[in-house]
Amino acid sequence: MNLSVRETASLLTVSEKTIYRWIKQQTIPAYRVQDQYRFNRAEILEWATARRLKVSSEIFQEPEAADQPIPSLLAALEAGGVFYRVSGFDKESVLREVVGLLRLPEEVDRDFLLRVLIAREAIAPTAVGDGIAIPHVRNPVVLHVGRPMIALCFLDQPIEYGALDGKPVHTLFTIISPTTRAHLHLTSMLSFVLKNPGFRQAIERPEARPEILSHVERAEKALAASRPQRVPDEGVDPSSGALA
Repeated sequence: MNLSVRETASLLTVSEKTIYRWIKQQTIPAYRVQDQYRFNRAEILEWATARRLKVSSEIFQEPEAADQPIPSLLAALEAGGVFYRVSGFDKESVLREVVGLLRLPEEVDRDFLLRVLIAREAIAPTAVGDGIAIPHVRNPVVLHVGRPMIALCFLDQPIEYGALDGKPVHTLFTIISPTTRAHLHLTSMLSFVLKNPGFRQAIERPEARPEILSHVERAEKALAASRPQRVPDEGVDPSSGALA
């Protein structure tokens, strides 16, 4: 719960008045702390993604963790795998199949993970519209996995998932992260990549694994190129790194 009303309004590119209206309507996840409202960054991103709201690029900037390695969406997908014709006739049976496919360490209790994923869906469905869902645990630290991963699963048949647009889900991106920061970053990157027409077409067909990963790689490179470069410290020659 580290975001203020002003910061949340900036991330969602709306006015503070709109944030207060959403709070009054109880539509946005908010917490009252010492007479002030606070917001969880990951929850806000999930909420905005599910409602297809525009999110500021500031969501990708995490100065408080700038010294930590940033997980790559491509690497997470390569670690998690791409699976086709995943069976299941409802949310629980599909998630059971997905958990069975995850490349997890032997010590991870898959039955526990399944229960956590189902409980998360009971709180709020993770479907984001257009036949896509992003199941994940609410507290990623409980799994103690060594690296972040995303399992991309194409279902054998679409299922009802409680999506806001009413469309059945045919594609799942299951996120497993060792830290909350990694989870937030991967969710942010996935939200960005899902807006890429080439990538959306690749998963709607769906295309073969190499083509899908290629689309992700290009989208990540495009995002990196669009980010503003860090301004060097005053008195430092940026071309040599030496003092001017």
